[in-house]
Amino acid sequence: MPRAGLTPAAVVEEAARVGDAAGFDRLSLAAVAKRLNVAVPSLYKHVDGLDGLRRAVAVAAAGQLAEALGRAAMGRSGPDAVRALADAYRAFARAHPGRYAALQTSPAPGDAEAAAAFYAPVEVFQAVLRGFGVAEDARVDVIRAVRSALHGFVDLETRGGFGLADDVDRSFGVLVEGLVDLVAGRAAGSAPG
Repeated sequence: MPRAGLTPAAVVEEAARVGDAAGFDRLSLAAVAKRLNVAVPSLYKHVDGLDGLRRAVAVAAAGQLAEALGRAAMGRSGPDAVRALADAYRAFARAHPGRYAALQTSPAPGDAEAAAAFYAPVEVFQAVLRGFGVAEDARVDVIRAVRSALHGFVDLETRGGFGLADDVDRSFGVLVEGLVDLVAGRAAGSAPG
């Protein structure tokens, strides 16, 4: 008999917490079962094994990141929106390292639910770039450039890769202003002839 109150959503949320605390690569059914005080086989009533659990954590994390980015961009436009997105992206990665790690792969081909979830954060970026005046045919390139730069920074930061004593927040500000310039340049380059 399943434990009262144990639902797929509760299992996924606990798994996300385990991933954040121990690392997404160390997420296991045994660790989740232990934290939920159930036997491992009980989890199979709620998730499709470890692969299913990892997928569910990634899908949930994509939605959570999209919400965080959307809240940050709400009511902002232009450079302020880009700065807010960058700050929210970094804050999410720092606060939820396991969930963030879960987002670093693409959904399996044919997994429409996961694809839609993973596209939700992209839609927030699309809206900001549209408001900035970046042409539709340039947006994917700009999003990839911005995401790559932000990911590189937060990955180095969360892994302890910045060993110099200089202020990391100041360095992040330099990166973000460079991204603002990139987006502004692409918007200017998008303007009709």
